[in-house]
Amino acid sequence: MVDRGHTLVVVEHHPDVIKCADWLIDLGPEGGDQGGNLVFQGLSRDILKCKKSYTAEALRGKL
Repeated sequence: MVDRGHTLVVVEHHPDVIKCADWLIDLGPEGGDQGGNLVFQGLSRDILKCKKSYTAEALRGKL
């Protein structure tokens, strides 16, 4: 699909899948009433600079 010019949106929690994304949108910082805020959006390698992101912690050493 991507090779044909389509955008693919994937909602995922597994770091091995997340690390393959070109662009990340990280919502949180928690779930439920304490979530839903934009924590990070950008290139996957740049999330490591985001100190508020639990996703960044999960990706350390994987990117």
